[in-house]
Amino acid sequence: MAIPGGQLKRGNLIVVSAPSGAGKTTLCRMLCDRIDGIEHSVSFTTRTPREGEQNDIDYSFIDVDEFREMINRNEFLEWAEVHGNYYGTSRIRIDEKRGSGADIIMDIDTQGARQLMEKLADATYIFVLPPSPEELESRLRGRGTESEEVISMRLRKAREEISDFDRYEYVIINDSLEQAVEELRCIVQARRYGISSIDHDRIKEIFLKEDV
Repeated sequence: MAIPGGQLKRGNLIVVSAPSGAGKTTLCRMLCDRIDGIEHSVSFTTRTPREGEQNDIDYSFIDVDEFREMINRNEFLEWAEVHGNYYGTSRIRIDEKRGSGADIIMDIDTQGARQLMEKLADATYIFVLPPSPEELESRLRGRGTESEEVISMRLRKAREEISDFDRYEYVIINDSLEQAVEELRCIVQARRYGISSIDHDRIKEIFLKEDV
């Protein structure tokens, strides 16, 4: 028999951070393909689309002036400037999805994650590590899309980002992509049964109301 009045759960927010090249975006997309009821958050950015990227699927691409206007209107749950470009997460998009019961997974840098940690204690925070510094450099060079200067900048930034690993609840080492996505799936599935995912007031209203 169905619960009267609909769902008892609010969607979870799963926050995944990693240095550039560790594979966080690939892991998040693979997870969304493998389990139901979870969506990949689409961030706003001012950077130029890479080959094959689609607007409002990979990112919502906007110019700097529009991004700054959204900052002034307090429309971002978090935002940051990374490698000379702006990135931000829409507060409205996240609230609407979670309110409908859908889980949201988002991959953001550590700067944005720190902002979320101060605002959203009920989110789940996961850090993805590469198997080694050498492998991280190999992956960045293997893209073949960035200059030597940009690669060097990303490697310097990676050390700063990795120093934040102990702020997170979970750490996944992305040595085997299949193993890493399975570990991510297990975390998300377990999180769905956590007490903070339940609408406490709704349960009390349905099951614990006093007889009149």
